[in-house]
Amino acid sequence: MDEITILQQIADGDPDDKKCVVKLLDHFKHSGPNGQHVCMVFEYLGDNLLTLIKYSDYRGLPIHKVKEICFNILVGLDYLHRQLSIIHTDLKPENILLLTMIDPSKDLRKSGAPLILPNSKDKSALESGIARLNGDMSRNHKKKIRRKAKRAAQGCVEKEADADPETSAAEELSANTKLNEGSTEEQPTSSENANRLSDVDRTRGTGLGNQGTKRGSRSNRQKLLASVDLKCKLVDFGNACWTYKQFTNDIQTRQYRCPEVILGSKYSTSADMWSFACICFELATGDVLFDPHSGDNFDRDEVRISFRIVIIHGLSCNISCKY
Repeated sequence: MDEITILQQIADGDPDDKKCVVKLLDHFKHSGPNGQHVCMVFEYLGDNLLTLIKYSDYRGLPIHKVKEICFNILVGLDYLHRQLSIIHTDLKPENILLLTMIDPSKDLRKSGAPLILPNSKDKSALESGIARLNGDMSRNHKKKIRRKAKRAAQGCVEKEADADPETSAAEELSANTKLNEGSTEEQPTSSENANRLSDVDRTRGTGLGNQGTKRGSRSNRQKLLASVDLKCKLVDFGNACWTYKQFTNDIQTRQYRCPEVILGSKYSTSADMWSFACICFELATGDVLFDPHSGDNFDRDEVRISFRIVIIHGLSCNISCKY
């Protein structure tokens, strides 16, 4: 409910939709077999910036494109920080969405697929079903639904178990062969990029190795990148707070976490700016700025603090020498 309050405040202050922040269109509560759920309805957006980075084969985007993306992010942050006193607290490429899809053929709005119910008859049937779920569902009916779901899940497992092992092995071999047949130019070209795939994408989702063939050849990806609309919006305010009302000290994803949060100190809007700088580096190079690993005598946070202290010290020395 705090997230909804924040999103409503964002929408109310941006009637012309020019602040580069996602719009909450509506929200409602739905009661089902597993209890009551708070649902939020958002505008339809495109791919996130991590997908954009993957389309560049982790080689980074041209600087003029990075500047265009950063301009949109800063418009959104300026609106949140100065006008609303809101801290996003989890800024990262996954939480910044383009307004459109990188590959237009994958855009549901242009594919002809219906995004709404086709006729009033289906709509009325759905509404009556929702009403029944919200108010008239008995305990026995809920138990029946759970039993059906359990049987369906068991049926899927049995089908997989009954599948011909030789056929499954052949399919797996065929899939692996297709992946290995991909051109070498689609693979990371440096040890740094290889480490990025194994370490970062383990928590983010599948890496380029599993997705490269789905996006086609490198030349096709470059054409898509050259024509993509880089307008974007900040999304996912599930961890957001106000400067004057904060909910937790444990904020931000590790790779984008600022020094004051790691040290357990007070934080404010500058925490978002640190994450923003990390994103700028990642867009330009295709690599994360901070991705340390734990050892026998130290953990990842200790390494991260050391890296940040070295960089901050170096910057302060440069500034003092300059001025």
